[in-house]
Amino acid sequence: MGRTIMAYNYKQLAGIIAMTSTGQLGKIGEDIAADYLRKKGYRILGRNFVFRIPGSPQKGELDIVAEKEKTISFVEVKTLKGEGLFLPEDRVGYLKKRRLRRSAEAWLIKNKIPLNSRWQIDVISVRIREGEKAEINHFENAFGYE
Repeated sequence: MGRTIMAYNYKQLAGIIAMTSTGQLGKIGEDIAADYLRKKGYRILGRNFVFRIPGSPQKGELDIVAEKEKTISFVEVKTLKGEGLFLPEDRVGYLKKRRLRRSAEAWLIKNKIPLNSRWQIDVISVRIREGEKAEINHFENAFGYE
């Protein structure tokens, strides 16, 4: 598992963070993550895919789908504001991992890309502290098949 840590200064977020809802905070985190990925050489293929997982009553969601060096990355973004007892990436548990794998496979099938193509699931955690830089942790190929 690769891990990259970077900090970005998002002055445009000053004063906004304290007033955001969970959904708005998630959107801000996804915007920061997409910007980070572009700067690292990824091409963004899409964002916020929501669909039914074949053979399951559950819906699937993919925050960001990106590609770099012929590998497709399905990126789960977790964002937290301020300090907390847990890290944002700790919120990706067993059931979420399973849903992400199924969602990634469904996306590949929908886009007629063979399942044996090069793909991985990454997790990007974004921690935003008022008046400070946003801290980004990128866990490449965060987990395999369990």
